Amino acid sequence: MNEFSKNVVQQRMRLDGRIALITGGAGLLGIQHAEAIAEMGGIPILLDINDKIVREKAAEIASKYNVPASGFYADITKKEMLQSVQSEIEQKVGPVEILINNAANNPKVEGGYDAKNWTRFENLPISVWQDDLDVGLTGAFLCSQLFGSVMAKRKRGVILNIASDLAVIAPDQRIYAESGLPEEEQNVKPVTYSVVKTGLLGLTRYLATYWADKCVRVNALSPGGVYTGQDEAFVKRLSNLIPMGRMAAKDEYRAAVVFLVSDASSFMTGANLIIEGGRTIW
Repeated sequence: MNEFSKNVVQQRMRLDGRIALITGGAGLLGIQHAEAIAEMGGIPILLDINDKIVREKAAEIASKYNVPASGFYADITKKEMLQSVQSEIEQKVGPVEILINNAANNPKVEGGYDAKNWTRFENLPISVWQDDLDVGLTGAFLCSQLFGSVMAKRKRGVILNIASDLAVIAPDQRIYAESGLPEEEQNVKPVTYSVVKTGLLGLTRYLATYWADKCVRVNALSPGGVYTGQDEAFVKRLSNLIPMGRMAAKDEYRAAVVFLVSDASSFMTGANLIIEGGRTIW
């Protein structure tokens, strides 16, 4: 038995030298995705609308994992800006082989709203609807169109769309409820989050078949709620909906991301990997 045969799983999980672009790279999970890539020898490129923070986070990852990570500023809703940053990345680093569509608006709904709660379906402003779809769906479409097309021409690449458990189930609005408030003042998860994340699953299936003969794999990851110090009462209500009885730690999706973007999942495309402690099966 040769060395590769003995270490086949390890070899397929490695990402040595592969360039991975993560949108929303300065955000909570964006940083986790980037660190997962770096840990397996890949080269993470963080893309974010927050120029200062994205470059700082990339520098931290580069130092921590000894990889040439870098951060770039871009508004992913603007095609011309994306084309410019794509050219810059290819010149400075090389062609992107892995695209993680992670960027999305995710408004917090815990407290602080007036009597006419804008998060409620009846009151949601069209500007919020449009902005959320622009970032979460149009941004993923444009990034896939630009970077995915290069992958298709090179006949090599992976796209991973970060969806949500709310792409497969409706939000349980009871977990946001505050005692004593009338219905019209109650906090809710805005409709746009579910629409965007569900749309990403459609994009995943479409591109998986569209580029199947170009050796570009496209999958989705649907994580559940991540604990970041939220209100104790909210955490308890949400945890009661999860068979495992808790929210996810921020680093619990790293191995799944590596699996989905590496050769470990080489026969997997058009799929949605749901990791939410069992919430969607209850």
